[in-house]
Amino acid sequence: MSIRDVYIVDAVRTPIGKFGGALSPVRPDDLAAHVVKALVDRTPDLDPARIDDVYFGDANGAGEDNRDVARMAVLLAGLPVTVPGVTVNRLCGSGLEAVIQAARAVALGDASVAVAGGVESMSRAPWVLQKPERAFPAGHQQLHSTTLGWRMVNPRMPAEWTVSLGEGAELIADKHALGREAQDAFALDSHRKAAEAWAKGLYDAEVVPYPGVDLTRDECVRENTSLEALGGLRPVFRPEGGTVTAGNASPLNDGAAALLLVDEEGLRATGREPLARVRASAVTGVEPQLFGLGPVAAVRRALEKSGRSFADLTTFELNEAFAAQALGCLAEWPELDPSVVNPRGGAIALGHPLGASGARLAGSVAHQLAAAGSGTGLAALCIGVGQGLALVLER
Repeated sequence: MSIRDVYIVDAVRTPIGKFGGALSPVRPDDLAAHVVKALVDRTPDLDPARIDDVYFGDANGAGEDNRDVARMAVLLAGLPVTVPGVTVNRLCGSGLEAVIQAARAVALGDASVAVAGGVESMSRAPWVLQKPERAFPAGHQQLHSTTLGWRMVNPRMPAEWTVSLGEGAELIADKHALGREAQDAFALDSHRKAAEAWAKGLYDAEVVPYPGVDLTRDECVRENTSLEALGGLRPVFRPEGGTVTAGNASPLNDGAAALLLVDEEGLRATGREPLARVRASAVTGVEPQLFGLGPVAAVRRALEKSGRSFADLTTFELNEAFAAQALGCLAEWPELDPSVVNPRGGAIALGHPLGASGARLAGSVAHQLAAAGSGTGLAALCIGVGQGLALVLER
């Protein structure tokens, strides 16, 4: 069996809404349907019936995004009912996992045209109630928030593995001696780069606002923040001696993203020039409490598989779950030029709608490579419970 080349023809995303913000009235399945429809509409030469499968990442899936949100997006977007859909979950890496699975299907000939993406509405994530072990308990019952992090933890899981995500970031700060000032400076730089990118129109090619919602750019970008403002925020996870704050961590968000992936035959059917080609991917695991360092080995493995090195990178979209996490990864890649990392801002400024973020990163890399005309790009995320995921693209 020959392995086919896989091309990314287009990539779109919504503006990212803040928790309880402009996109909070919109159901996640409608967010997903919107980016799927926008993606298909931007390639009018492609018969939607030619789409072999739709892969969507979704980290929570406990509310309106239940019942296979990928298939819901297909139906709500008005695609032919013959187009299937599958939802995948690798927590924060779900959107990138969807892209990788779609690329794998195309490479192996299982699909010629595929859509991949991700969605999350953290605003609308519900509280859930476990069923009692026996009927009609007399005591109170506990509701669990599904917005973020551990819940209903298996008691057999070691306590050091189930610390909060923020405490995990503090552990990385300890490991790499990352002080509060360095983290705040990293966060400020993320906002500065994001604001400049929006001002220069660099996101215009990929962002498709949701109809009827007054949001045309990412809602959490704070172009007027400062080191003084960030320095005034209190540590959240370690009140005494902590370094991780709301200002140097990614916020809670809502959003969706989608990409169109094709083989040579599918590319001809689109009548378009591709943005980029898929080169290689890798996934690795680490100790759960050090989840933020998950990308370290995944990136090295993906580059090795692609025959590329850090020196070859034109751009590198590294998800900024926390400044400490991103800085910890950068500290373990001394040969990487940090100037190629997140040139248009990262998740601290843009936002991190869990299941959508990986698809956003891949789409952004593809658009940046297209704008550059050539080069090698990389997208990578850390993943809760200790994993890392990376994808190499080229043009």
